Amino acid sequence: MPPSSTKLPRIAVLADSDTRWKWGALTARRIAPGQSMEAVSGDGSQVPSGLDGFLLRGRATPTARQLAEVGVPADSLREVTAVEFLRIMDKESYDILVLSLVGGGVQAMLHGLKRIWEDRPQRPVVVTGYVGVVYEKLADGLLLRHGADLVLANSRQDAERFRGVYEGVGADASAVTEVALPFLGGAPYTGEHDPYTVVFAAQPSVPDSRKDRTYLLDRMIKHARLHPEREVLLKLRSRPGEHTTHIEELPYQKLAQRHDELPPNFKLVYGNMGEVLDRTDLLVTVSSTAALESLHRRIPTVVLSDLGVREVLGNHHFVGSGCLASWDQLDEGHRPEPDEEWVARQGVVADGSYETAFDAARKKISRLLGAPGGLAPLTPYYTPATAPGYLPGILARHHLGPDGTPLPGAPAHDKDPGAVRQIVRRAARGAYRHGVQRVAPVIRRMGEL
Repeated sequence: MPPSSTKLPRIAVLADSDTRWKWGALTARRIAPGQSMEAVSGDGSQVPSGLDGFLLRGRATPTARQLAEVGVPADSLREVTAVEFLRIMDKESYDILVLSLVGGGVQAMLHGLKRIWEDRPQRPVVVTGYVGVVYEKLADGLLLRHGADLVLANSRQDAERFRGVYEGVGADASAVTEVALPFLGGAPYTGEHDPYTVVFAAQPSVPDSRKDRTYLLDRMIKHARLHPEREVLLKLRSRPGEHTTHIEELPYQKLAQRHDELPPNFKLVYGNMGEVLDRTDLLVTVSSTAALESLHRRIPTVVLSDLGVREVLGNHHFVGSGCLASWDQLDEGHRPEPDEEWVARQGVVADGSYETAFDAARKKISRLLGAPGGLAPLTPYYTPATAPGYLPGILARHHLGPDGTPLPGAPAHDKDPGAVRQIVRRAARGAYRHGVQRVAPVIRRMGEL
């Protein structure tokens, strides 16, 4: 039954990293029927209750510090395996479920949920989408997300591309729903701060080579020395040993240690991106979604061209934006002027239309929740018949068989003693990160000799 007008729907969010938790939880708040944009702050703090959070156990499971930095609360928050989550969904009753996962995780959950809900007259509305800019693996990622009731597109351009992919393979495209990035907000930029503040928004894996990351760090330091009247901040996503959505093999913190003396106006900072943008006069990045947050506030924003405009960097997405520039230009005082038409197509909604950006999604969810007789079974595009050489491997990574049932020996939270589980998991995660950040780079360098 649809939720009453006086009672917010019960929502569950399953996420696999800190950034996806932020996207999923804020999206859940914004798409809930009966919820107004005014009731949802940019950091999610001024929000009524009704949300249960689940963190999918894996290499990028966020730490307590990362979750605190994201700053999006939930009524409950627990770490689960895929199999345990399915067991919970089999027992609990929710109105809306947001799957904020990589494509393979979404596909596995869709098949697992289809199996456990096949004989149930009522089931939640299932929603999924992308954390930010979609600049690679468009078809692959979209088809892995097909089968959800709503596949959210963060912009008009993405909505058109998503429908084109689905229609091109003969899949139902009606789930594609245009919204905007859920974490936009904050006060519009009104003028320079004292001191004038340049912020570089770092990314864990873009660029990924030591040479390129060292180059960017050196250029930030050079800019700070050329402009001692400015403050230059390197905004970091995580501390060494923590992971976000992508693996960071070469943290800037470690690269900075090779400098004997850093200029006093150059600083490494952490914290909520929105709070950092509150004091930003110029946002610089390679291709971070932070550029869209900055453009939404009309903060001068630069997407660097120093390393080329290339698909592997993701900055090709900003062709036509008016934001592409180099450090040489910034050193000389360049201030970019964004193309308004480009900005409007990217879901940045700097024109004030953000308040209505999620209306279509809320209406669609209300209609689905009120469907006579409940919702139809989930129908992913990939099945054992359409993708027999691909789907079983995707499901097996989450310990599910081709029909969505748990494989024998699948790990489950409720079969593992709590204290022992915590110790073993921390040790395994620490060993994995040591291998990623220390051993793997050494092996690669040895291979290049």
